[in-house]
Amino acid sequence: MANTAKQRMEQTTLSRKQQVKWYKNWKYISLITISLIILVIGSMSYYQYTHFNENKTINGIEVSGLSANKALTKLQSSKLKNEIYIGEELVVTGKETQMGFTDADLPEIKKLLKNQWTFFPSFDSKEYSIMPSIEDDYRSNELKSELEQKLISLNLDLKAPIDATARIEDGKVVISEGSPGEQFDVNQLIKEYETHEYVSDIHLDPIYREPVMKDDEVVLNQEKQLQEFLQHTVEYKVQDEVFPLKASDLITKASLTEDLEIVIEADKIEKKMTEINHDKSTLGKDFTFKTHSGKSIQVKGKGYGWALDVEKETAQILAAFEKGEKSLAASNIYGNGWSGEGYGYDTTSNNGIGNTYAEVSIKEQRIWIYRDGKLVVSTDVVTGKHSTGEDTSPGVWYILYKRTPYTLTGSAVGNPNYSIDVDYWAPFTNSGQGFHDASWRTNWSKNAYLTQGSGGCVNVPPNVMKSIYDNLRTYDPVIVY
Repeated sequence: MANTAKQRMEQTTLSRKQQVKWYKNWKYISLITISLIILVIGSMSYYQYTHFNENKTINGIEVSGLSANKALTKLQSSKLKNEIYIGEELVVTGKETQMGFTDADLPEIKKLLKNQWTFFPSFDSKEYSIMPSIEDDYRSNELKSELEQKLISLNLDLKAPIDATARIEDGKVVISEGSPGEQFDVNQLIKEYETHEYVSDIHLDPIYREPVMKDDEVVLNQEKQLQEFLQHTVEYKVQDEVFPLKASDLITKASLTEDLEIVIEADKIEKKMTEINHDKSTLGKDFTFKTHSGKSIQVKGKGYGWALDVEKETAQILAAFEKGEKSLAASNIYGNGWSGEGYGYDTTSNNGIGNTYAEVSIKEQRIWIYRDGKLVVSTDVVTGKHSTGEDTSPGVWYILYKRTPYTLTGSAVGNPNYSIDVDYWAPFTNSGQGFHDASWRTNWSKNAYLTQGSGGCVNVPPNVMKSIYDNLRTYDPVIVY
């Protein structure tokens, strides 16, 4: 029994010694293992910190497993094909160039390296993009210019979009529909190019010019402006009468420029001017004239009278509508004057003749000079010789000019070449008829004009002619009947 207990004690002691030895061995092994693990992890962490993960690119260049310095070196040695695609279509083939990276770009690459770091290796694909710190002149200028010119050239053969527009048709505002086209939006594509990643090939999504649609604010503003235009009225004054000319009545077709200026394309203005001219003008018309006796007669306007130049007045009114002017006075007048001038426009009293004029009665062989409605002088006269057809011409004329003294030259029936001196001369027809003294005349009877009349002029007794001359003014009407 004693031996058995002793054996057990010895066995227990041996077991404890073995356990202590094993523990010491395990402790050393664990320490070594942990150290190895730390070393591996540290090495891996350092590698991860200084190298790019797998499946990483910068500007399309593979940099997986490279350090920042080596990534920069690879970028610097890489070439750009500089081909530009719109969708799937190659539109510009540029010249091949080196990437424009320099040592100044290393901090940016290191920044990317830091941002992509993971504790354990990562195989996720990632594409990075950076722009060189020094601008690439070729891509920024020459290649961009090539793209712009190419797009402009392509657009020449492509259908342009049609913008919706407001316009006036048949006197009403209408809005056309907008429709898409095939042309590229050059400005937008250039902007996309400018912000594109710095890669070998440039792929741009197609961007097309967008048409302006009918609900666009631009079109709505056009519609509003044209509606307001149709309400516009130009007050057109002819003599003392004002004619309200309404755009809604006269403008049949109009549009707006890009600067929102009205352009009238078709109108009824000329027709309206023709109506006003027919109503108001006196040129070639009969004047209603009250003679010295109080009798009303009709006398055809000849040298005296005026008319509107319809073509010029139409252009003037057209411009007034386009500029938004509110009032306008007639200013383009013509007539039978020596230079096509018209007379009597500023005269509205006495049916357009006024109250200052010379009245000539062929039948009574007498003249009356009125100034401001008052008779100032009257005398018997001798008019043109009736038997030879040299009658003084009936009509409403005007005093062309006055001369004292004067030499009358010309021709007459039976006297193809004459030259006569007179003291006073006041012609009223372009053909040479007028008032003058006739010191050579002896026959002043009432019927002298029938066979012994003048060559067409109104012969005035010399003792009265000065008074007649002094009371006549250039442009005064002369009524012969």
